[in-house]
Amino acid sequence: QVQLVESGGGLVQAGGSLRLSCAASGSIFSGNTMGWYRQAPGKQRELVAAITSGGSTNYADSVKGRFTISRANAKNTVYLQMNSLKPEDTAVYYCNLNFWLPGGDYWGQGTQVTVSS
Repeated sequence: QVQLVESGGGLVQAGGSLRLSCAASGSIFSGNTMGWYRQAPGKQRELVAAITSGGSTNYADSVKGRFTISRANAKNTVYLQMNSLKPEDTAVYYCNLNFWLPGGDYWGQGTQVTVSS
């Protein structure tokens, strides 16, 4: 079984920064993508950023230039550095781990990020 534990959320003023971390434990297959999604009240969950085990990244247009995703494969940990935060970034942020083979999708419990104006 795979578990994802997130940390680093909180309350910050607009323009500030936060760093989210997500540590995966259990049976971790080498070919995978780790990512961050977010869900604001009344909205659908959306992809924020993702990074493959090979280091390829993908970002939502709304966070490009402000957020940076990285990972430490030896620690099975993914990070999301969020700079120049805006009130519209307020959401619950979820960590995701997707295995290419044999397949499988896992989610963290979510961490609240609140950006005040």
